[in-house]
Order: sequence, then C-alpha cells, then structure tokens
Amino acid sequence: MTHSLAGTWQESFSRVARDGDEAQRLKQAATQGRLADWTVALTSCVVATCREMGWMASAIGHKTKLLPVDQSEYLALDVMAFGAGEKNWRFPVAVAELENSQDADRVAYSLWKVLIVRADLRIVFCYRRRPEDGPALVREIEREVVHAMALSGRVRLEGETLLVVGSTNEAEYFPYGFFKWWQLDAGTGRFCLAS
Repeated sequence: MTHSLAGTWQESFSRVARDGDEAQRLKQAATQGRLADWTVALTSCVVATCREMGWMASAIGHKTKLLPVDQSEYLALDVMAFGAGEKNWRFPVAVAELENSQDADRVAYSLWKVLIVRADLRIVFCYRRRPEDGPALVREIEREVVHAMALSGRVRLEGETLLVVGSTNEAEYFPYGFFKWWQLDAGTGRFCLAS
C-alpha cells in the first residue's frame, strides 16, 4: 500500500506508534488488552500521525480551534483532521474512529459513520484479542456495511478507506505485527489486506 494517501498514512502511523511519545503506552495497553488505555494512547498516536502528515487534528484530549464551533469531537467522530487553509468551514482531510468494543455491530457502526463523511481518508481502528478473529470480522463488516451500498454508491466513494485490526499477534514486532491493515476496494466492495 505505497504511493497512496493511505499508504503514506500507514507508514507515518507505524513510525509514530514505534517511536513517538505514546508508543510504549500504546504497546503495553494493546498487548495487555486494556482497551480503555489503548483508546487513549491510540488517539494520541493518530493525532501525532496527523501532525506528521501536516494536518491539524481534533479529538478528545486534543482540542483544536479550526472551526468556528469549538469542540473536541466533530460529528461524534473520534478524530477529524484538517489540512491547511483559511476557510472557516473547511472539510476534513481525514476522519478516524477508534472502536475498542468487541461487539462487531459497534465496529460496523464506526465504519458506517466514516463512510458517510466526505474525506480523502477514512480509518477505523478496532481490536480483537485473537488474530484469527480479524479476517472474520472484516468479512462480516464487509457484508453488513459495504454491501448495503449499491454498486453505484460504492464506486462514487471519494477517498480511501482503511479498516485496521489490532491483535496480540506478533506483539514483539509492535506495531508491525500487531496491526493488520485492510483497504477497501470500492469497485469490488471488498477489503483487501494491505502490505
């Protein structure tokens, strides 16, 4: 997944999750399955990645004053990132949901939320304790959410969509062995494992 916005973001995120200020905290929370702590640390890593990409991000604990309405979460999305500009009501470059629930419907809801938003990059992070549960979750969400859209709607989707499943698989190679990156092919309506 190189030479695309999603690929660049994945590389930047992996660097931040490996070397950034929150890297150790994220690794410990992830490998120990402390999902509330995982969400806090992951939020910081996602916001730091957005900064590395040259964007300004707003999230709980990372408030920004880019829009005339001052708040942490816009549209009830966990992270919203904006590029440079002078317009008051600019559209986001990227949106992200960080779902720590083990309920597949909660993960599906997070994907549904980001697919509704106009952005160049949409990302959903989720967590499964066992790595073998990840692909089944991806296929279920694909059937339930992506295939709920008509083909004509899917092919009109602008931007790229990532579904990132964390698990304790290969935790010693964190973050590389921990996160599995799936990218939506809007034409086929399938998530493909990204490299």
